[in-house]
Formats: sequence, C-alpha cells, structure tokens
Amino acid sequence: MEEKHIIIICGEPSGDLHAGNLVKEIKNLAPQIKISGVGGRFLEKAGAEIYQDIKELTVLGFFDVIKKLPKFLSLRRFILKKIEEGIDAIILVDYSGFNLRLAKKINKKIPVIYYISPQLWASRSGRIKTIKRYISKMLVFFKFEKEFYRKFAIEVDFIGHPLIDIVKPTMKKEDFLKQYNLSDSKITFALLPGSRIQEIRIILPLMLKTCLILTERLKDIQFIIAKSEQISLEVYQTIIKDFVSKLDLRIIEAKTYDCLNVADFCLVASGTTTLETAIMQKPFVIIYKMSLLNYLLYRPQIRVPFIGMVNIIAGRKIIPEFIQFQARPKKIAEEVISILKDPSLMISELARVKSLLGSPKAAQRAARIILDFLKEKPKDL
Repeated sequence: MEEKHIIIICGEPSGDLHAGNLVKEIKNLAPQIKISGVGGRFLEKAGAEIYQDIKELTVLGFFDVIKKLPKFLSLRRFILKKIEEGIDAIILVDYSGFNLRLAKKINKKIPVIYYISPQLWASRSGRIKTIKRYISKMLVFFKFEKEFYRKFAIEVDFIGHPLIDIVKPTMKKEDFLKQYNLSDSKITFALLPGSRIQEIRIILPLMLKTCLILTERLKDIQFIIAKSEQISLEVYQTIIKDFVSKLDLRIIEAKTYDCLNVADFCLVASGTTTLETAIMQKPFVIIYKMSLLNYLLYRPQIRVPFIGMVNIIAGRKIIPEFIQFQARPKKIAEEVISILKDPSLMISELARVKSLLGSPKAAQRAARIILDFLKEKPKDL
C-alpha cells in the first residue's frame, strides 16, 4: 500500500486503549502509514502523533459537555482543517457525542470508519440515520451489533472483542500479594470505581461505605482500589481519608488486571471494567450513580433492561446492578455476602459470556479489514 495518512479520534481511556492496539496492528501490517489524531498514552505509544490529549476531553453528563463545548468546537475545526490539507481516512473510536457530529461535518469526503460502536441499541436509536448516511464502515465488538446494523443495510464487520487479548495479569498472584503487603489468607475485595474524576467522586464513597458494612459482617478481609493512571492520586486520597483507619485498604496504580487476578470479589463501576472483570471470571456487582440532574436527563433515553454490558451479552441479569437510587451500601453489602456463600454459578455464567466475545486477535483482524477497505475505496466517496 502506498503511503497514506489516517487520523484516529478517541476521547476516553478505554477508547485510547483500543485505539492504541489497533494502531499497533495497522503499523505492523503497513509500517509506512502515518497515523495522527486525538488520544492518550496508548495511542502515542503505538506511534501516533497526538494533536490533543484525552485528559482534557473526558466528560460525564450533559452539563460537563456544555462546560467544555468551546474546546470541542475548536478541536473539531482543527480536525476538519487537517482533513482539508490531505487525509486518506479517519477512524472514529467510540466517543459518539463528538465523533458522530464530526462525521456529519466530514460528510464522507474521505472514508469514515467507526471502531467501537455507539450503543444505539441501548439508547438514542435515532442516531442510526447519521451512521447510515455518514459512516463508511462499522467494526463492532459484539455479534448482536452486527445483526443490528445489518437490519439497516449498513456495512459492518464483527471482529470480536480486543479485551480477550488485553486482559491478562502481569504478575503471579503470590508475587503481587507480597509486593503490596497483602495477606494470602484474607478475602480480597477489589474496588474499581471508574476512570473519570466525576465517577470516582460519586461512586468510590459508595463502595467504601459498603466496605465498612462488609468489615462488620465478615472476618479477615482486605480491600484494594485499582487506581486509574489518568486520575491524580490526590483525588483518591481525599475520598479515602475518612475510611483508612477503619479498613485494611490499599490504593494500587496501573495494575487493574493484577488487582482483578488476586480478588475474591469485586465492586465495579458500570463501563468497560465490567467486561474486564467478566473475562477474569471474578464474581462482582455493578454499581453506578451520577448527579440527579444527569440521571433525570439520560434515564428516559435508555431502551434496554440492564446497564451492565455483561448482562446485555448474557441476555439476562447474571450480575446484580445497583444503579442510582438502588446504590445503597447496606443493600449492596447484603448481596455481596449472599453471592460469596456460593459464587460458582456466577463464575460459570461469566465463562459463558467470555465465550461470546469472539476469538483472540480482534485488533489484528480489524487492522486487516481497514487496510483492505482503504485499498478498495477511493479517497473521495
């Protein structure tokens, strides 16, 4: 393939992770391709030139979007100018609020590939018209998404889920426990409160209050918080300061999969981490809460009975969900204790979900599809 220039756009840590792995695979197959765009450390490490770091783009809720609107508009103008200067294709990674509006402005002047589908089957299904008109090709992670888009005659490929290759601990369990001074004889709970500051400030206190109740009800337990690299340690320390004297608690940075590996049970914020926990086949509950105004704005748009992707894939609730008004520490703790009596059924259900995520090397398959697609498609569509 002749030298080409592709822009890739993501706006959140999970998208950056997948974008980075996709770019790595594209460059393995076609080293001469230039890739630039919007992302974070994973995309930069993969060899992309970064225009804008995602740290300044992460939002939670309508009012956060409004606050950052000037930044988004400026970034969109910048990307459109880059496209006018000569770009061969653009890959949009999740982040639908920004990316679908950008796709409209591009108006198929170049091939527009969408990697990680917006969850139109869950909410805001009217956006399907935008995708049909402005997106050249969809690459989806779930089989049911392929069936969904095919109903609308949209060009789509199911590649499987890249997390199958990614979710692996970096250390042996015994080495991890020793390094962080954790006991191998205690029940270990992992807390995964999200990757956005707004999420962590709301959800982590709920998790910690739940942990206080668990400490009263169970013997020999310890807690680890899987810290996001994107978030300052000070954010976590401010939240836990009133709990550290009452809990056997540690904050562990950049070791999410190792935290999952040593955990006997997990408290998980809704999002990508629910799938990561499922792949590790660890029993868990889903906890999510946002500001009341944001909840009242977004709840009427939801068209699926569950919020957790694990439950959506399973087709039924196999993981308890504690959302908004149901996210009460006492209620959560009671469910956790109940599951701990016999977690085997949940673990077997998680194994079934994992089997539905496809085979390994999803990012490599996606890279091949993209490169083949660009060979076939003219630059001006």
